[in-house]
Amino acid sequence: MKTLKLRVKDKHSQQLNTISSAVNFVWNYVNELSFKYLQRTGKFFSAYDLAAYTKGAGEYLDLHSQTLQAIGEVHAKNRKQFKKAKLNWRTNNPKAKRKSLGWIPFKKSAIKHLTIRQSGKKSLKSTLQFSLAKGQKLIIEVWDSYNLSLYQINTCELAQDARGRWYACITVKEFPKQVGGKGSVGVDLGLKESATTSSGDKLQIKQTQKWAKKLAVAQRAKNKQRVKAIHAKIKNTRQDLIHKFTTQLIKDNALIVVGDVKTNQFNSKKGKLAKSVYDAGWFELKRQLEYKCKHAGCRFEIVNESYTTQTCSCCLKISDSSPKGRVGLGIREWTCAKCGTWHDRDINAAKNILAVGLDRLAEGIPSL
Repeated sequence: MKTLKLRVKDKHSQQLNTISSAVNFVWNYVNELSFKYLQRTGKFFSAYDLAAYTKGAGEYLDLHSQTLQAIGEVHAKNRKQFKKAKLNWRTNNPKAKRKSLGWIPFKKSAIKHLTIRQSGKKSLKSTLQFSLAKGQKLIIEVWDSYNLSLYQINTCELAQDARGRWYACITVKEFPKQVGGKGSVGVDLGLKESATTSSGDKLQIKQTQKWAKKLAVAQRAKNKQRVKAIHAKIKNTRQDLIHKFTTQLIKDNALIVVGDVKTNQFNSKKGKLAKSVYDAGWFELKRQLEYKCKHAGCRFEIVNESYTTQTCSCCLKISDSSPKGRVGLGIREWTCAKCGTWHDRDINAAKNILAVGLDRLAEGIPSL
């Protein structure tokens, strides 16, 4: 892990100061509670013990439950590190003799990188979303000198310096999604769209469906030459679309992760999806990716895609609202009941597939 420090735009200072006051209140509470428990029992409270006493307080303080847990964890860690029975109090009061600098911790499930855009000729700006209580969201803009879209965000602490400026201190994995000048991408194979990437690109083929009426006319007329011509048109167009899609993936990425979708579960005699599976061209897409990756020196991985559609790529939970089984095939968009994040079904699955691949290859991604 490494930490990236990004400057927060000054327009958010007042809102962050208000939230940091609530954080200081929780800190002082657990600090006093821990000290009194030590006096009474001679034992220290752990972060787990503190979580039980702060549970539900976020609703009244407008803080996310994960933020409350993070405060308790940092308090327990600092108390042990500095070997103190009681730590310093925190206050935002400007008249106080010792004013504390603002500090707001967030865990992974409460953080989301929304957008990144160009600002000027060289600088970038990113928009980050943080979850608060009661479904509220804190949205801030930062000067992004690292390009956060290339990294997997783990945790974030919004911290204030002595001049009152706020910074986002974000911990990320040591390797970015971009490897050797290229990125990493997850690919979800489906029927409505033959392939969907974690970056939002989609491949739609459906050539058999497009030419179905003309093919039926030619077959009823027993025009064999026309039937052969239509079949060739379908095949060549499908090949062309897949070639263009896979070539662009190879150009943009050093790691490509694909889910191991099984076609045999759709191709049963009673199944009604056999023609759609055939038209999707999954085998050909994976075949092209495999040999093109070898030629270009990229890494190609096929991973287990179990539960990637049902799992929220933001909070990593399976909620009641997520699409499940064949019954849920018609659900193309859904909102996570746990964290409230809206998902495109296929993009969410592709992000989870990429995450599985990155976790497997954390120490083995080649540098080009």
